[in-house]
Amino acid sequence: MAKDVLCEVNSCKYWAAGNQCNASSIYVVSHRGKQANNSEETDCKTFEPKI
Repeated sequence: MAKDVLCEVNSCKYWAAGNQCNASSIYVVSHRGKQANNSEETDCKTFEPKI
């Protein structure tokens, strides 16, 4: 498993300084259930907006 997960989405509650993701786990899915061929065809379902 990756030791460091980088994220530039600073509107996510799991975003931390240095573009670090501090979520305990990450869940990524492909768009519309189809096979992803590149990163643009994926979504991070771990995202939660900062409140």
